[in-house]
Amino acid sequence: MMEEEFIYHPLENIEDVDLFYEAVGREKLTKAISPERPYTYWTIELYDKNNGIRGGGGLGVLAADTRRIAEKMNVPFVLITPFYPRETHQKISNGSISDEHTDVDYRDFGFRLIDTVNVRCCNNLCKLEVIEKQFHSTRIIAITEPNFGELYSDTSGSDHRLYQEVALGFGGYAALKLIGLKPAIMQLNEVSTFFAALARLDELVHNGMDFYEAVVYTRKHTLYTNHTLVQAAEAEFSYEQFERFVFPNVKSPAVKRWLSEKFENGRIKLSSITIEIAELKSGVSKLHARVANYHDAAGNKVKFKPITNGIDMNMWVLPEIMDFYHQNEILDEKDFLTENFIFRLESLSAIDIRLAKQRGRKVLNEVLAHRPDHKGNILQFGDNDFIFGFKRRFVDYKRPDLPFRDLSRLRVVLEERNAHYILAGRVHTGDTNMSNKLTGILRAIETDEYLSSHVHYLPDYDEELAYGVSVGCNATINVPIVGLEACGTSWMKDVANWGILISTHDGGVADGSINSYLNVSGANEDEELSMLYQRMEEAINAWESDFDLETLIRQQLADFLPIVSGTRMLKDYLDYLFPI
Repeated sequence: MMEEEFIYHPLENIEDVDLFYEAVGREKLTKAISPERPYTYWTIELYDKNNGIRGGGGLGVLAADTRRIAEKMNVPFVLITPFYPRETHQKISNGSISDEHTDVDYRDFGFRLIDTVNVRCCNNLCKLEVIEKQFHSTRIIAITEPNFGELYSDTSGSDHRLYQEVALGFGGYAALKLIGLKPAIMQLNEVSTFFAALARLDELVHNGMDFYEAVVYTRKHTLYTNHTLVQAAEAEFSYEQFERFVFPNVKSPAVKRWLSEKFENGRIKLSSITIEIAELKSGVSKLHARVANYHDAAGNKVKFKPITNGIDMNMWVLPEIMDFYHQNEILDEKDFLTENFIFRLESLSAIDIRLAKQRGRKVLNEVLAHRPDHKGNILQFGDNDFIFGFKRRFVDYKRPDLPFRDLSRLRVVLEERNAHYILAGRVHTGDTNMSNKLTGILRAIETDEYLSSHVHYLPDYDEELAYGVSVGCNATINVPIVGLEACGTSWMKDVANWGILISTHDGGVADGSINSYLNVSGANEDEELSMLYQRMEEAINAWESDFDLETLIRQQLADFLPIVSGTRMLKDYLDYLFPI
């Protein structure tokens, strides 16, 4: 749309209209960031145990990490999310997995009630409580109500899921206005947050801005971040559902008409309209941004900016290891890598690595003291025990079952050093296929006396287990099907904690060199499986050799520390969103 095609007329109550008009026709709008005009980060899921919000996986953990990093960097940052009044905990009894549901109260975690906002659904006015918790330059704003339910309740295209997403979008945007905040940028994490941008577009048009100007304004201030190549998060809804849940919240006839035109055969995918409403788009690793297969309304492939995920190292890395990074000038006082960090890594010795792992083993044992395994046993490991760890969400493409496809070969590998294998990860509610696979693994290892005492499944996976396994295991297994992992951050925590990485070249791992870790590859799964067992044996042998251990861990850190750095991640976003 060219500048002369816009219709100008006097407007009131529109955020920064004069600045908008001055910027129309430029290559980009100026987006100032300030406490009153913060970076807003929208997510359907937050995994932040300290603040009483339990997510379902990596998306929620990443959200919590990003807010903490913003706080450390003193960035005006607001995270908007639901507070789910119920959460699910996993139980195993006699080898069968079941879910236990518990109620949670935001008041127990320091949130304060601000006021209420309303959304309209199914001819009803739904009152949402707006709660808030502040942390220096950042804050969490959450919307909640007693019937909101659990995270990922029902299927992705269900009425209840649509209600949750509409409540987050329209209710969350109303909450920002209630507090007096105007977004400098709206980062939409996955398509479930689309309705936040729709609420902004609708407000602009309803208050008098020309529709096309409002679309341009909204687009230029919206970033869509796609987090998965496996579209479990892909939602599709019917026109009838939108009539009941979405359109009652849209005030502008022009916006309703625009939205109605996006339906095909009476159905709509949120990805198609999220792509259209956000001019800025990012993928969460270099490989992900390159292969993500989305197309715009004209049929053109959408280009994603690669901004690889990172972790909050202060949250996930053993304090003794963080001290080493700072004292040896690998990280500076703001946790950015120093210019000569690779040279500084030469000071890392096998003694340092083993002593840190002994300290991490104590942390793991402290966690395990009150977290029994699937058989109800309390596990405790010695300093010299070698432990392989698999800790990540249990879905098919991550292949948690791969090492167990040849039990006799797995037993040989573990027996070589009397090693242990820890499995920690949640099966999503309703994923019967993965639940059956996990049950099959647990039953299979019980048929082998050695494996039954050396393979341990830790149920009800959460942040505490994730940290304990990261700092306490010697080697990590990360074998997603190549081309299906968008990024993954679990392996990042292991590498930063000086664990040996055994992985396929996928997701964020593919940002680095294939020669900097123990790569698993092959022309088919049988070849990959054979390579996996070989790499597990190499990891055991490397741990016994000072030279091999130092070489391998230094190589991993030289290649992957710039990738796993959360401060690098947030700086990349800021450079992309607010270019000088």
